[in-house]
Amino acid sequence: MGFSFSDSLPIDAVLSDLAAALDAHASAVLVAPPGAGKTTRVPLALLDAPWLKGGKIIVLEPRRLAARAAAERMAATLNEAVGETIGLRVRLQSKVSNRTRVEVVTEGVFARMILDDPSLAGIGAVLFDEFHERSLDADLGLALALDTQGALREDLRLLVMSATLDGARVASLLGAHVPLIESEGRAYPVTTLHAPREPQARIEDEMAKVVLRALHEEAGSILAFLPGQGEITRLAALLQERVRAPNVDIAPLYGAMDRAAQDLAVRPAKDGRRKIVLATSIAETSLTIDGVRMVIDSGLARVPRYEPDIGVTRLETVRVSRASADQRRGRAGRTQPGVCYRLWEEAATLSLEPFAKPEILSADLSGLMLDLAEWGTHDPSQLAFLDPPPAPAVNEARALLQSIGALDAHSRITSEGKAIRALPLPPRLARMVLEAARHGEEPAGQAALVAAVLVERGLGGDAVDVGERLERLQRERSARAGDTKRLAQNWATQAVRLAARGNSSIAEPESLGEMLAIAFPDRIAKARGKPGEFLMANGRAAAVEAHDRLAREPFLAVAEVAGRASAARILAAAPLSVDEVEQIAGARIQEKDEITFDRASASLRARRVRRLDAIVFSEKPLSASDMPGAAEVLAAGIAALGIARLPWTRALAQWRDRVMFLRRAEGDDWPDLSDEALSANGAAWLVPYLNGKTSLAAISSQDLDEALKSLVPWDLARRLDIEAPTHFEAPTGSRIAIDYEAEGGPAMAVRVQELFGLQQHPSLAGGRIGLTLHLLSPAHRPIQITKDLPGFWKGSWAAVKTEMKGRYPRHVWPDDPAAATATTRAKPRGT
Repeated sequence: MGFSFSDSLPIDAVLSDLAAALDAHASAVLVAPPGAGKTTRVPLALLDAPWLKGGKIIVLEPRRLAARAAAERMAATLNEAVGETIGLRVRLQSKVSNRTRVEVVTEGVFARMILDDPSLAGIGAVLFDEFHERSLDADLGLALALDTQGALREDLRLLVMSATLDGARVASLLGAHVPLIESEGRAYPVTTLHAPREPQARIEDEMAKVVLRALHEEAGSILAFLPGQGEITRLAALLQERVRAPNVDIAPLYGAMDRAAQDLAVRPAKDGRRKIVLATSIAETSLTIDGVRMVIDSGLARVPRYEPDIGVTRLETVRVSRASADQRRGRAGRTQPGVCYRLWEEAATLSLEPFAKPEILSADLSGLMLDLAEWGTHDPSQLAFLDPPPAPAVNEARALLQSIGALDAHSRITSEGKAIRALPLPPRLARMVLEAARHGEEPAGQAALVAAVLVERGLGGDAVDVGERLERLQRERSARAGDTKRLAQNWATQAVRLAARGNSSIAEPESLGEMLAIAFPDRIAKARGKPGEFLMANGRAAAVEAHDRLAREPFLAVAEVAGRASAARILAAAPLSVDEVEQIAGARIQEKDEITFDRASASLRARRVRRLDAIVFSEKPLSASDMPGAAEVLAAGIAALGIARLPWTRALAQWRDRVMFLRRAEGDDWPDLSDEALSANGAAWLVPYLNGKTSLAAISSQDLDEALKSLVPWDLARRLDIEAPTHFEAPTGSRIAIDYEAEGGPAMAVRVQELFGLQQHPSLAGGRIGLTLHLLSPAHRPIQITKDLPGFWKGSWAAVKTEMKGRYPRHVWPDDPAAATATTRAKPRGT
């Protein structure tokens, strides 16, 4: 394959320290920069360790491409073929023999190995390479290996390796006093150049400029990192047009490619030619491509983010972490001095997140929870995870597994769950293959092929219609297609054997749609509105392009959906007929009477509905007034609209303000009548007064008055008029309304003459709270605001009196207002 290996690598300087550490400790952490040689030097250096006692070394790699590369390089070092001393075990490929001492596996393969044999018999050491990628399988594998080491295998060595890793944090997870060994320096120096891109420009256009610049400025081949397959395809097309040199080859590299095409991309350029490899993050780790001395980093990656509350995986384009940027940069210095072009400002590097977000924090955890149940625990906190899985995702995964019979009500694995877990597939797809297998070998084979095109990205193309992918797969003659068909047949054979453990409660699926509906019953989707728009049984909307062949189907079984909850895209599906929906999901279709609140008309709507979860098959209008629970629904609907929409009168609003004033003054004995409190619990206080009513318009002010006043106990209602009266009676006999909503507390506006003779300040709440007095002139113009009337009489009254005499000479302005007689009149004429 053209992978290089050097006998003089920085890792050699610490191999003796590493050997000594593992001789004295059961675990260790090794941090070595890209190009140091840890992937290939360390396993070979440990083969003769006395503690190994002839056992195997398992080396975990994050991807199949990386695993194949590592195995090829180590075997080449020994002048052997893979399958002899160095073995390889990945999906679709296995090369091991009784001579194998070092077995390179993908992280998912190891998780199954340890679950099938917790003692790891015959294995002396497990090496977790490139652990910084923090895949879900790597985190699970390490947690299980630590459990095995602590309970069954004290002699088992565990080594966590990475180029960019928070080594101290990992070391503390492995145990007290675990040695952390660091290897300094790179194999070759790498010059970093920054070529900031235009934020509004397409990334492939900006990348093309830098690729052309690099071809002109430097010699050798180029490795360019882009976020995904779409950008790679578009950039490849641009470069085909713009690269004028006849000796330059353009080679895409991403996970969905055929193995042979991947190998072609990583093979060194032929003599006299240069290569431009356009890759996703797949090329970040454990790969050395001879001749590559330039890296062009877009600074972007596309990562899946699973949202458990909506059951949707959202593909998100994010900025890479500093650790990933360092890994990418290191690809340029593997075999000779290199150059790295970064499409961002140099200062922006410091703003990158230090490490990528662990997959366990944003993944579908159904497979992990099933594996843990098989391990004997339903609580992830009982194992040593570097980052505990989030509780919402754990709960959603448990619910899914219980719904398909894989876990019982106590989250223990069932016999059906054991059969599902025995198939190396995600739980939903494993259940689909098992159910099909219960109807014979032919349905099992078809279901296994369906599972294969869903788990092997790019196989059979990327059409939304799964049937179209299967047709294309059947025609394909590539090595990958052949390997996949054989693998699917193995799954089918295994499923038929496992299916004997249980009887199917589902009729034999007769179409791809029915098959997918077994795996994804919550994603049975019904057409709605425009062509291509669908509503899934789980209540989420999803769509295909209007020109897609599935856009006009009445029903779909959706296997894969991605995007935001409000704009999810269907990536894989198959058509369903109404009869097929009835056949596959008939037991879940229910007919019931429903009553809802229509916000637009602020009224109740009742109907008899036949539905599959969120999908409505038929409906018939009913009279809402006759429906049980109508009052509760109406009250809750009004609460959601806002309590202010109720028919408040001025008197009732003031009554509420008076109650709230006393609540503030005296405490929680008085009920909380705020909008928030009245809206809480669906306005249950209103329910007894809504019998027979079906709309907001039908509620009268009297209904609201009675409902609200029922909230104030009789003894408090009696005190209300005494301690928080509606009016203040002035010495003149006038009744002045009190404003309980005024800023700063209850207030009233009164002509100052009506308060003559008053020697105490007016107060409320048994004399505890003084009224704010807005004192007015005879013409009702403001004179003064006070909360201390006696102090006003003794103080600033003299100045006010002088001014008022000049303005209103016909009115009485006594020298001692506290002793004067209150009046509402002016002096008689002639006096």
